[in-house]
Amino acid sequence: MHRSGLIELEVVMAVVRRGSFRAAAQEMGMSATAVSSAVAGLETRLQARLFNRTTRSVALTEAGQQFVARIGPALIEIRHASEEINSNSAEPVGTLRINAPPESGALFFERIIVPYMQRYPQMKVEIASQAKLIDIVAEGFDAGIRLAENIPQDMIAVPLTGDLRLIVVGSPAYLARHGTPNAPEDLRHHQGICMRLSNGSLYRWELERKGELFEADIPPRLVISDVRAGLAAALAGLGLAFITETHARADIAAGRLVAVLDEWCQPFGGLCLYYPGHRHVPAGIKALVAMIREEAKLTL
Repeated sequence: MHRSGLIELEVVMAVVRRGSFRAAAQEMGMSATAVSSAVAGLETRLQARLFNRTTRSVALTEAGQQFVARIGPALIEIRHASEEINSNSAEPVGTLRINAPPESGALFFERIIVPYMQRYPQMKVEIASQAKLIDIVAEGFDAGIRLAENIPQDMIAVPLTGDLRLIVVGSPAYLARHGTPNAPEDLRHHQGICMRLSNGSLYRWELERKGELFEADIPPRLVISDVRAGLAAALAGLGLAFITETHARADIAAGRLVAVLDEWCQPFGGLCLYYPGHRHVPAGIKALVAMIREEAKLTL
């Protein structure tokens, strides 16, 4: 491999993580031209195109997918080998790359990540938000954050939150105009603030009571892909929203929102940090896991 090959591999993985050459350049502290040149140089030596590039998108080719699947774990091992020297030191040193669902930061960022970085000033943290499930090892992440039910069985999982619950909420003004639904069937007569999933489909509101399942059919008045936008729309009286209870709790307590069909909104397994357990665990992850468990004991 050319002596600059390692940085070229890191550039390729940064483009995969960020989804664009410009964002990868910001992550790597390089110019967009340098990132493009690094990828082009590697493609020339490999005699294979790694990315399909247009003015609007960057996507791995089939050859690129195969290449990334092989180099992702290898680069993590190289990085961990460097960090292992510090594994027994008083403070971990290095960078943690974490993959997490969009809008999940409100559930853990201020409570876990901020104090972690304050305690360990030599650690850097990069959090990439992606809705789709990915192979964190193949794509160069040290750890991921997902719902417990979505974590691969070969990973070590550490609970970040307790059980979560999606609830149906509306503003008092909206309910005064349109009435309060008393059963899931009533939702078809209401206006919905609905979420668009990463695959393009609308998220179906799944309700449950005493083992009885119901997929609500609510006409969407507004379709969004951002939880905060959905919350703002519900507060503005535009319709009913199906939203994480944690996000709506303060507005419910203040009377700005009202929860309806409460008995049909059941809890489910919460978010977990997860990481590979079959290889050396870097000091940075060990310290993060210790802080998560420490925080959990304090809140019991």
